[in-house]
Amino acid sequence: MPRRERNKFVKRGEIIEIAIEDYAFGGKGIGRIRNEHGEFVVFVPNTLPGQLVKAQVKKSSKKYAEAKLLDVLKSSEDEIEISFQDIPGAPYIQLPIDKQHEFKKQSTLELFKRIGKVSDIEDKFDEFVKSPNTFHYRNKMEYGFSAIGYDREAKTDVDEFTLGFKRRGLWWCGDNLEKDSGLFDAEFENHLKDIREYCKATGLAPWHAPKKEGFFRYFVVRKSFKTNELLFNLVTTSHGLNEFNLDKFANYLVQLFGDRVAGLLHTINDEIGDRTIATTGSISLIYGKEKIVEELLDLNFEISMKSFFQTNPKCAEKLYSKVVDYALENKEAIDNTVVLDLFCGTGTIGQIIANKATNTKIVGVDIVASAIKDAKENAKRNEIDGLKFYAADVGKFLNEHPEYQNKIRTIILDPARAGIAPKTLKKIINLNAERLVYVSCNPATQARDTEQLMQSGYEIKKLSLVDQFPHTSHIETVVLFEKG
Repeated sequence: MPRRERNKFVKRGEIIEIAIEDYAFGGKGIGRIRNEHGEFVVFVPNTLPGQLVKAQVKKSSKKYAEAKLLDVLKSSEDEIEISFQDIPGAPYIQLPIDKQHEFKKQSTLELFKRIGKVSDIEDKFDEFVKSPNTFHYRNKMEYGFSAIGYDREAKTDVDEFTLGFKRRGLWWCGDNLEKDSGLFDAEFENHLKDIREYCKATGLAPWHAPKKEGFFRYFVVRKSFKTNELLFNLVTTSHGLNEFNLDKFANYLVQLFGDRVAGLLHTINDEIGDRTIATTGSISLIYGKEKIVEELLDLNFEISMKSFFQTNPKCAEKLYSKVVDYALENKEAIDNTVVLDLFCGTGTIGQIIANKATNTKIVGVDIVASAIKDAKENAKRNEIDGLKFYAADVGKFLNEHPEYQNKIRTIILDPARAGIAPKTLKKIINLNAERLVYVSCNPATQARDTEQLMQSGYEIKKLSLVDQFPHTSHIETVVLFEKG
């Protein structure tokens, strides 16, 4: 067996310092190593051209390597000073928002050229939709407790009670949030250190990731932009629960935030896995109510701690408006037909379309039964008729309901990050709809699906980008396909 040739530039696990020169889709900075053997590319996520970074090599091949960012040693000249505490969830917060948009647009269009084989994608480009709120736009945050903290000056881990976010690249290590991060509710985040001190004073231990033991695990917060209320979920283990007064903790939150407190839930999670909701755990209401109400385009939606809901609701309104514009572009053509909303979740898009196109039947399908239950309740609350929701696998549904054959003119697709399974995409194509509106939170898989759609006779008519997550590499796309 031939001996594997050793990489002449880097090896797996090696820690390197590298200058970032270019930007690739998904927030991957491109660095290059040049030596007597030639030039070698290293991709480092969450970095920017102009930065000098410290990174650890995770994968290495003959052509390129992928590394994990450990630290930014020198900022890019494009970066500016900000008043917020830096966190891993906002790697580009120091980059002016217009520059962020420039990087996102350029790298996404390049993706459609390279993966989707759409050479004239610039001609199809419709709009870059900006988030109405550049800062404090999120409606949910998860803060983690940790028995191992991070000393930013000494740049090392320390034993201390922490509440904040994982330190980038250090899975065992928490980093205290001392002030507003610029992403979530400022009043709440400026009080997080007080909540940390309250919990620390109980003498109960925070979660120790390497030892997989401790009491305090997570503090999860949901916010309603409609009512300004906050819904809390404290996640702990059961070990030491008899020593912690949950009612007293609820009263403390009311002292801090007054009538903004909608409710406090308590989740017991004794599993060693790193997740807030345990499959075997329990969740109970300690104070107030277990749901809050959010508004999207004049429709009301009840949201529980477990509900999936758009993280940036103000921008989601713009996203959904774009989807509806594309779906109803030729409104006369969809009258008295069926609009099929696949991967419909809690049915938001379908309800908005039903509100605007009264002569159209909307059919929503999703495999998650609880989401369909929420969809039906929301439609009832908003008094919207003309909607039918089915909890079913998308592929099977298309076979089980022949009554919709030849009546579906428009299909809305909003799949998970993995995109659409090839077999399911074939079944969708076979429905022979005239128009597809494809919403994606992962343009890479959407570009892959685009190639198959184009081979099946669909053409991209329009493409818009929606910046749902400022200061991150994420971008959402809305593409209108029509039969050629």
